Amino acid sequence: MSPIRPLLLSASLAALCACASAPSQAEAVLKIGQVQGSGARSPLEGRTVTVEGTVTGDFREGLAGFFLQDDGDGDEATSDAVFVSAAAGATLPDVHAGQRWQITGAVAETGKDDDTLTTVQLAKAQMLGPALISPLPKVLTAPPASWEALEGMRVRIDEPLTLDGTDTRYGQTIASFDGRMWTPSEKAVAGTPEMAALIADNARRRVLLDDASDRRDPKTLPYLPNGPVRTGSIATGVNGIVDFRHGAWRLQVTQPLRVEVAARPAAPAVPGNLKVAVFNLENLFNGDGQGGGFPTERGAKTLEEWKAQVAKLVATLTPLNADIAALMELENDGYGPQSSLAQFVDALNATGSDWKYVDAGTGPGDNAIRVGLIYRASRVTPVGKPAVLEGGPFVEHSRVPLAQAFRRGKGPVFVVAANHFKSKGCGQASGADADQHDGASCWNATRTDSARRIDAWLKADPTGQKATRSLIVGDLNAYAHEAPLVTLRAAGWADAFAVAKVEAPYSYVYDGQTGRLDHALLSSALAKHLKGAAEWHANADEPFDDGYEGADVTGPWRSSDHDPMVLGFDL
Repeated sequence: MSPIRPLLLSASLAALCACASAPSQAEAVLKIGQVQGSGARSPLEGRTVTVEGTVTGDFREGLAGFFLQDDGDGDEATSDAVFVSAAAGATLPDVHAGQRWQITGAVAETGKDDDTLTTVQLAKAQMLGPALISPLPKVLTAPPASWEALEGMRVRIDEPLTLDGTDTRYGQTIASFDGRMWTPSEKAVAGTPEMAALIADNARRRVLLDDASDRRDPKTLPYLPNGPVRTGSIATGVNGIVDFRHGAWRLQVTQPLRVEVAARPAAPAVPGNLKVAVFNLENLFNGDGQGGGFPTERGAKTLEEWKAQVAKLVATLTPLNADIAALMELENDGYGPQSSLAQFVDALNATGSDWKYVDAGTGPGDNAIRVGLIYRASRVTPVGKPAVLEGGPFVEHSRVPLAQAFRRGKGPVFVVAANHFKSKGCGQASGADADQHDGASCWNATRTDSARRIDAWLKADPTGQKATRSLIVGDLNAYAHEAPLVTLRAAGWADAFAVAKVEAPYSYVYDGQTGRLDHALLSSALAKHLKGAAEWHANADEPFDDGYEGADVTGPWRSSDHDPMVLGFDL
């Protein structure tokens, strides 16, 4: 039984007479609006009621119930539809969309607190025949003032929706009215009116599209017959039934969407005679380096997956035409020929390039993943030895930073420092590192301490080259207006994308919201040499299945969950 079932209308009065049975005269039939009420919970919760209406969505297979909608009670504050499930010991009848039914059962609120779905738990049912006129959908041209007032009802959205999320593990797609949603802390500081306004606006504009089932990792989505699409794609012709479950309002979509798929961008080119790339490789682990040792602690599960992962990463980094690249999430397995870093450099050089890697001797750090620096030997020269910053937050949480001084030709010496701060996951977080409900999630104190130490370390000349031109790059796991970035900017480090006057930069999409976890910050002496900055949105907007673990779409697409960036300098 497909979760998408169009309304079936009667072709003749003869058909009506053939299948109708007389409604019970013993039951007092209520308008569904009386059952729903105008509040978050039904005023008749716990009572047995009888209602009549048209089946608008038969979701017995996916959601163990169906939606019933009547012709309304004239009150815009009350919904005219309700979800019908089976009471204990009862069985749902064989309903079909377009039929009229009389339903008797107890009113229940399913969910938690006031975040619930009003349900009639069916004890008795009578089919009244096919509907002569089916309930018309409520037409929306903007976000409704209240989804509650539309609970269970048919709606049609006559404005384009932006598709904001590519995670369809449960058949869901996040969408929004009025364009892409931004992570609030990318745009505003926690605790400010601006932050509160962004949070409220995202909640108002957000629409969760669903496939009327609780299937995990569905192979197909009835409303996206060609599969998930890039974030930023535009959907029109959105028809569905308003539902509430799993803690969120959603639209159980009842017919395939019309989608204008967002175009994949070409690799960006930036001006300048020296280019630095920054890229989180999303757990590049190569087993034992000899074709075995899979599955690994992280990353590829098989040798074939690792080969596909490397091919995608090479296809991403090569077109950026960088002279230096700072890398995150490399397996921390040394610098020998069988290390993840060495074999990635070999793959980059397979077509005749001359990449080399900075060898820090050990580590850096003893985390399972590490940062790395690679460079084109024909374009830049390392100056002196690499430096690492150990201790404090870099023991167990943030990865140990790695800095190296370079020179292009006879140009000035400059320092690149690769970083990867502690993630936002809340495992074992406590005290100041617990979620402060400011939008920064967990471990914000540790990330902020990491930022302070990086600032002091680089200003103390760790490479011993007296270089004033320094660059902090990497996955800082913090959005642009969270404390780590505010701390670094206050200490005199300039956001490269602000210096380059790039509008609305982003590198990561999470929970349907767009922002930057990956950053480039310049010392004042280096900022004057910046000529351009760009991200290549080849990953964050892409469906997960385009990566090497899924369908493995040819090319760079979804080589990682982070977008790479490239900076151009005139040195």
